[in-house]
This record gives sequence, structure tokens and C-alpha cells, in this order.
Amino acid sequence: MSAFIITRIQTGDYDTWRPMFDRDRPGAREKAKTQRVFRAADDPNHVFVFLEFDSVGDANEAKGRLVESGVLDRFEDKHGPNVVQEVTS
Repeated sequence: MSAFIITRIQTGDYDTWRPMFDRDRPGAREKAKTQRVFRAADDPNHVFVFLEFDSVGDANEAKGRLVESGVLDRFEDKHGPNVVQEVTS
């Protein structure tokens, strides 16, 4: 069953943040099947990152890489990364 990582970040400056995100230095998106980035309609610097993985194990591995890298530590206003599964019933 697929698993997902959802992370919310107030980037402060999307245009500066995006190239760093695209480089994926921690390798957190290495096994991701799907990657989507959303921006809040009323604040383009407020982003939501959605990643899909084949398994909870892959998602947890990616979360571990992301947390251990410290790349999210520079953001005061953030939530996640959260590993979740879709509820089907």
C-alpha cells in the first residue's frame, strides 16, 4: 500500500527555496513515485510538499534522511514531514 509524506513550510522566499528543494541534497525523494508542490493562494511563500512512495518503509526512510540532513531546521514555521496513508473506507 502506498504511503505519503506531507510537509508544510513557510519558505519566506519561494524563489530562493525552490532551487534548493529541486537539488534534494538529502536524497529524500530518491524513491518517490510522485512529487507535488502546492503554494497557498494567498501567500506564495507558504508551500505544501506531497510525496508518494510504494511503502511505509520507503516513506519512513525518506523522512529519516530529511530529518537527519537538517534542511528543515532553517524554517521556523513548518509542520512535518508527516508519513501518512490514505483512508479508503
